[in-house]
Amino acid sequence: MTAAPKSFLRWVFLICLVIATGIAINTQPAKAQDTSGVSFTSIPTAADSIALRKKAQHTEKAKVAKATISKPATDKPKTLWQIFIAGFLGGLAAVIMPCIYPLLPLTVSFFTKKSGSRAKGIGQSLLYGLSIIIIYVGLGLIISGLFGSDALNALATNGIFNIFFFLLLVVFGISFLGAFEITLPSSLGNKLDANADKGGIAGIFFMAATLVVVSFSCTGPIIGTLLVEAASKGDRLGPAIGMAGFSAALALPFTAFALFPSALKSLPKSGGWLNTVKVCLGFLEIAFALKFLSNVDLAYHWNWFNRDIFLSIWIALGILLGLYLLGKIKFSHDSDVDYVSVPRFFMATIIFAFTVYMIPGLWGAPLKPLSAFLPPIATQEFDLSQTPGGNTTASTPAKTSSLTKKYAANYTRIATRGLDAWYDYDQALQVSKELHKPIMIDFTGFNCVNCRQMEADVWTDPRVFNHLKNDFVLLQLVVDDKAELEPSEQFTSTYSGKKITTLGGKWSDLEASRFNANSQPFYVLLDSDGNMMTDKTGATIQPSPANYNVESYLKFLESGISAYQQAKK
Repeated sequence: MTAAPKSFLRWVFLICLVIATGIAINTQPAKAQDTSGVSFTSIPTAADSIALRKKAQHTEKAKVAKATISKPATDKPKTLWQIFIAGFLGGLAAVIMPCIYPLLPLTVSFFTKKSGSRAKGIGQSLLYGLSIIIIYVGLGLIISGLFGSDALNALATNGIFNIFFFLLLVVFGISFLGAFEITLPSSLGNKLDANADKGGIAGIFFMAATLVVVSFSCTGPIIGTLLVEAASKGDRLGPAIGMAGFSAALALPFTAFALFPSALKSLPKSGGWLNTVKVCLGFLEIAFALKFLSNVDLAYHWNWFNRDIFLSIWIALGILLGLYLLGKIKFSHDSDVDYVSVPRFFMATIIFAFTVYMIPGLWGAPLKPLSAFLPPIATQEFDLSQTPGGNTTASTPAKTSSLTKKYAANYTRIATRGLDAWYDYDQALQVSKELHKPIMIDFTGFNCVNCRQMEADVWTDPRVFNHLKNDFVLLQLVVDDKAELEPSEQFTSTYSGKKITTLGGKWSDLEASRFNANSQPFYVLLDSDGNMMTDKTGATIQPSPANYNVESYLKFLESGISAYQQAKK
């Protein structure tokens, strides 16, 4: 193979990997339930539901017991698969880090030559790969065992730890840019390396452990990001599954090249391009960190990290990354770029195009593909858009009731332009009776990724928007609001046994105790008395999780409108 094709393949591989890693780090996949968004209120888990359901049944009101609501499928297997895939992509990124990639031919050659036979070499390589997986999965299990799912969820919903995660990822990103290296003590590596010389199964295991320790400066930030993401899921198996995916990708090339050693000749040679991958990941780490800072800002009503600021930082990072790929910026460990290769040019073009796409967002463009990750558009300070969801101060809807809204000041940053939402359950019942409209409860959150995507992609449809504006009393209950309840309003939940002291805790307890759900968004249709409505067949209209199919969501809304009108006749 000539030098030019090798260079081309190398950069195609680099481009695909960086894009895939970016998707894995930044994307919270669209799904029926938002278990990934960071909230700040403790919500009863499925385990709590099972343990306390009998207790809750004794205290349910008669009208609540009348409506039998089944809990939507939690979709945990899918979530764990998503964690695994994110870990796998992170492992692929780690393979081409400067600390690991050069070791591929050395390690494989060691096994094939020392073993004496190809079959034995393959067996030892498989054992080596399995040892890598065992070490990383063991790390994930230790984290799960020490903290457990409840503690992981507590970390994910705590403002202090979200700030910590933000700072941690920024440090990881800076280390990838070359400011310093995060390493484990050299004495640990030396001790493991000495044990690796013993031979046999134990020797191979310690060889794998040595790789883990020596490569920590490259893999540490990726592992840290992965564990932070797994912890934000609040799932006991999250860290172990993430480590399984990461280690599988890391072990795969060592095993594969042992099976086909001749393929080593086709690998691109080590060089400056390895550090380019590392730096690109550093930019992604820093960009991803901003989401954690935004989460804290929204839930604690600091009101200083607006959408404009978020986008400005992302745009600046995009410009800097593009200039870096063109060789206009150089970091400490970079090689000189004598010319810009064609693949590098196209990668820079993609980065610049994405950056240009974000610029109109500074003036209020909806940027729907990014809406799930950005702060709500209502936080925009300078908004020239006229689309639903913009800054509500630009277009305040006429009052539809004489009541003064409770808690409205808390939610100006997530309000949807043109929709007259209410934020207190009892008030919504009064307004429903006054206006003769059914109620749609929107259990939502400041940091609910899927909520923002629903509002940007589905609620902006003219038909959906018209129904929400004219045919319903929209009741938005924010389950991660950290605003303190008045002492007289605080109570001990009969469902979870926990003391409810925050407004968000009050609404999350309502969602869990009455509707046996703990995910957002979660949409419930009620009549003016707060009862679940029934369709023509007498079947209860079941609540809806996130539903990105506009036609299906329309049918859900229209079924409630028809049921309410039918009941009035």
